[in-house]
Amino acid sequence: MVHARWAVACLLSVFLFVGVVAKGDTADNTVKAPPPPQAVSQAGPVPSASPPIAAKKGIEAAVSVAVPLEGPQYKLGPEDQIRVSVWENAQLTLDLVVRPDGKISMPLIQDVTAEGQTAAELATQIQQKLGAFIKEPQVSIILLQVNAPRYFVIGNVTRPGTYPLRSETSILQALSLAGGFTQFASPRSIKLIRNTAGKQEVRKVNYNNMIDEGGEGNYLLKSGDTIVVP
Repeated sequence: MVHARWAVACLLSVFLFVGVVAKGDTADNTVKAPPPPQAVSQAGPVPSASPPIAAKKGIEAAVSVAVPLEGPQYKLGPEDQIRVSVWENAQLTLDLVVRPDGKISMPLIQDVTAEGQTAAELATQIQQKLGAFIKEPQVSIILLQVNAPRYFVIGNVTRPGTYPLRSETSILQALSLAGGFTQFASPRSIKLIRNTAGKQEVRKVNYNNMIDEGGEGNYLLKSGDTIVVP
């Protein structure tokens, strides 16, 4: 009887020992488990990728602001005064007046057509011509004073103002450039004011007559003429 009890006690001890060992292994496995995957994703490339994207947007914004607005550019004409500057060449840096034939004269390249060109276009033309004599010339043009022939349109037109007289222009063409009449205009009472030999000459013009077959009163404009639309 004593031997049987001793055997049962030994078996119980073995079972308890095995259970403790198994529990210890389970605890060790739990401690050694790898950390959650979200910790790795936080150290991934996402934060480092954000600054280049923001920088790219900043560059695009700077470029868009730097783009020059597009619009009509002034074209040079006779009597306009300009300054031609050639970098590090004082002899070719000159103040010039566009001649009545629309040209200017410079050393080395002689006559250059300026009429009808913008300052940038003229600078490019001079730079190309100077390239035969000077290595990589840098040319800039500054418009000092506008003295080209011009006329004036005032009164009840859409765009009153000063207009360059670049070629033969009639009153009808001038009115068209000024955008035509407003709703309050009196087309039958137009006046052309012209200074002749120091005296002011006033000519009355009827729009209806100008658009008739004979075109009565559709005068060609001269420099300094003023069209008044009451």
